Amino acid sequence: MSTRRYEQRVRADQAARTRQRILEAVIERLRAAPTEPVAVERIGAIAGVARSTVYAIFGSRAGLFNAVGAYIFERAGYRELVDAARRPDARGSLRAGIRAATAIFAGDRDVVRVLYSMAQLDEQAVGGAVGRWEAERGAGMARLARRLRDEGELRAGVSAEQAEHTLWMLTSFESFDLLFTGRRLPADHVATLLIAAAERSVCAERPSG
Repeated sequence: MSTRRYEQRVRADQAARTRQRILEAVIERLRAAPTEPVAVERIGAIAGVARSTVYAIFGSRAGLFNAVGAYIFERAGYRELVDAARRPDARGSLRAGIRAATAIFAGDRDVVRVLYSMAQLDEQAVGGAVGRWEAERGAGMARLARRLRDEGELRAGVSAEQAEHTLWMLTSFESFDLLFTGRRLPADHVATLLIAAAERSVCAERPSG
């Protein structure tokens, strides 16, 4: 390896570690002070970098919170959620998707709860990030509802639009948290209950035997 290429690799590794330290600093701050606004200066101090470094890496507070969400979701199993959407059968996608989403929410529940709660108070940064996550989820539920319809999996009398609304409700963080935190159920139990509720609400019954 040439000296130039080695130096480039070292700089890239250092940049990646700095980026991760900043993201972990945001998560640490959200856990420690969930009711307080997240100040970039404070995040920089926790991460051991200047405020300007945070902006140089993420561009804005909105970019920072987008990255925090992606970081949390990716390490909690976002790939499994993507894979679920690619399953060849719609009902299989529904089941696998709900189970993957439940694992993501449970992976760092307290931080996700803070981000959703902060969204209305900080509409430009946190709210924008949460809004994008919710828009992605909404588009996914619309696609899933259409697939269920096209594969003949919808219950009689249930339209794709009705299925979309129902799935939107059942796959929300709020639905998850009512069971996970409100009823203190394990994540796998929450997933099983939500899958059963979704199938009973929108899917056609399959013949037994």
